[in-house]
Amino acid sequence: MTRLTTIGIALALGGGLAGCAAPVAKPAVGRPAIPYTSVGLERVLGQDAAGLTKLFGQPDADVREGSARKLQFQSGICVLDAYLYPKGSEAPRVTYIDAREPDGSTIDRASCVAALTRREGGR
Repeated sequence: MTRLTTIGIALALGGGLAGCAAPVAKPAVGRPAIPYTSVGLERVLGQDAAGLTKLFGQPDADVREGSARKLQFQSGICVLDAYLYPKGSEAPRVTYIDAREPDGSTIDRASCVAALTRREGGR
């Protein structure tokens, strides 16, 4: 066999084996997950419904399920869901909040709180 033929066979076999390799996973594309911390949320966590209304104005939605309550506040920048739960015989207070952009994308919760305090109706 000539050297050129040997190289051709080697390339053909190598190319055929390349198709057998396991596919490499592509990294997920999109926004990175935003860590959930309570930094910047001090004005909201622990508030009752009256405190939230004073801070943001009238809620855009008020949902009650049993003794739990969700107040939703919206602006052109974000949507904030504040979840209020009672502790013992006390009035329900915010124990958790969630925030998103109007299109459903993630947004930092503290940034949303800051934006909502500047909306019309909030203080």
